Amino acid sequence: MSEAEWGSGTDAPRARLLDAARRGDSDAFGHLVDPFRGELHAHCYRMLGSVHDAEDALQEALVRAWRGLERFEDRGSIRSWLYKIATNRCLTLIERRGRRELPTDFRPGAAPLAETSWIEPYPDERPGPEARYMAREGMELAFVAALQHLSARQRAVLVLREVLGFSAREVADLMETTVASVNSALQRARKTLGTRLPGTGGPRSSDEEGLDEEGLRELADRYATAWEAGDVEAIVAMLTDDARYAMPPLPEWYGGHEEIRAFLVEGPLTYRWRFLPAYANGQLAFGTYAWDEDRKVYVALGLDLLAPRGTRIAEVVSFLTPEIFPAFGLPTEIAD
Repeated sequence: MSEAEWGSGTDAPRARLLDAARRGDSDAFGHLVDPFRGELHAHCYRMLGSVHDAEDALQEALVRAWRGLERFEDRGSIRSWLYKIATNRCLTLIERRGRRELPTDFRPGAAPLAETSWIEPYPDERPGPEARYMAREGMELAFVAALQHLSARQRAVLVLREVLGFSAREVADLMETTVASVNSALQRARKTLGTRLPGTGGPRSSDEEGLDEEGLRELADRYATAWEAGDVEAIVAMLTDDARYAMPPLPEWYGGHEEIRAFLVEGPLTYRWRFLPAYANGQLAFGTYAWDEDRKVYVALGLDLLAPRGTRIAEVVSFLTPEIFPAFGLPTEIAD
């Protein structure tokens, strides 16, 4: 069947697309599932804490959907069916490889470093209010990190119910369990998440923390300017008293003004810097570039995600993985 025969995008009659897909038309299948790819990828990321694992899980889920299309009952929602397949794939991956976390998650008795893998930032090409909306929809780094401390099934239930808005009955059907089991898992998940995100049992938003869009832009401008000027006191003045600074994949992190000031003076601020704005997890972010004297250029070093609280910054997570820059639309170097 040609695109002209079925129409385009979501305007095409689903029954005709489904019928064509069941006869082996891969283009028709693509038209059926493409409207859901973005949200399914985000769902897999929340579950797994890794962009790369999310891509793998989504691709495997779509392959399974394609192969199992005959088993799809047309009276149901194809979106719900795809979420069921993607969620089950994520549950399998979690069982195989455990959870991810950030250096700031570590406390005495935490997992040995050799057994730990880090949360990865999620590319967000949408600036301004849409980025703040993304944070409300459960993509904020702290929320995704907190999710990793839930059991796999609790994680799935909370995301499906609290973030995606599925009913308890729908989640029970997706996970092939009972409504009572879903409600019990949700209650336990909320309790655990409340200890990881004080004051809330779900995703947080910078909008709710006291800064509007103009305030966020102004804070971002001051932060980048202070770093490029090498002004440690200006940087520290923008931090909350209990601010934390972490640098995955390095295990160490710093807390409070004195620790962070000493770290900056002895380490990062011995270099010259340039910052470029980026968008990640619905949060303020920057691609950071350090001066390379031999090459006479600024080279990519890290992606910084900032978590504002009120009018100051409560946490900076600097991902020292410049190989991820292309995914965020950032160059790998900047001329002087």
